[in-house]
Amino acid sequence: MNAHHLELLSRYATRKTFAPGDVIFRAGEPAHGFYLIQTGTVALEGSVLELGPIATDIVHAGEPLGWSWLFPPYRWHFDARAIEPTETIFFDSDQLRQHYNEDITLGHDLSQRICKVMAHRLQATRRKLIETVQRSG
Repeated sequence: MNAHHLELLSRYATRKTFAPGDVIFRAGEPAHGFYLIQTGTVALEGSVLELGPIATDIVHAGEPLGWSWLFPPYRWHFDARAIEPTETIFFDSDQLRQHYNEDITLGHDLSQRICKVMAHRLQATRRKLIETVQRSG
């Protein structure tokens, strides 16, 4: 990212820490931002009918967490839970979304990065669901 966009992102960034087992967000709740995992590991969890919650993907240090802030109705699609002590940088999207929509270069750059994450997470979820169904059948 260019220096201007990094400075812009830093305006809306705060540090947040989570202990093992802490819920970072829950499916259905409003998505007010996204996280960059600095240290630690986070499990993305979803429910499969009568099987209950399952971890569909693991997010590690250096990876982003959360894309629901970009798409109306701006609600989380999964639960996220810290597996180990986790330090993050949280970006407030309520403020950032305005810049995202007005600055085409910023919007494009963030969209490209987020689309890569979405594709990876959706494939991981698909694999996990198939494995779960095969084990239970």
